[in-house]
Amino acid sequence: MTTPSYSLQLTALPEHIDELGHVNNAVWVQWIQAVATSHWYSTAPVQYRDAFVWVVIRHEIDYLRPALVGDVVTGRTWVGDAPKGARFDRFMEFTGPDGKLLVKARTTWAMLDKASGRPQRITTQIVAPFLG
Repeated sequence: MTTPSYSLQLTALPEHIDELGHVNNAVWVQWIQAVATSHWYSTAPVQYRDAFVWVVIRHEIDYLRPALVGDVVTGRTWVGDAPKGARFDRFMEFTGPDGKLLVKARTTWAMLDKASGRPQRITTQIVAPFLG
């Protein structure tokens, strides 16, 4: 069985471009969060979306090629192994219009209870739709 992935297209706008003429590193971090949260909201059942929120606790990012203004970038994400307590790893790849890999990342997320703000153990029921 393969782990399902989720994709989202993003466009590099003039405000995303730094003095070197390509998408700024901080924008890639924003895009990682946008793709990951979109995956959560499109996949998780409503009772989990209403009860929990995710926070990043670690990013590991490899910048391989630049994205330029006007480029349509495809962000693809999937979750890694089964969660550990309140945490699990999410993987991310961004490809350019030519299909070449631009950025890859591994991020660690923690799930919090929205009401208390405290870490919440990720059950098999919560993660099941993301593991396939």
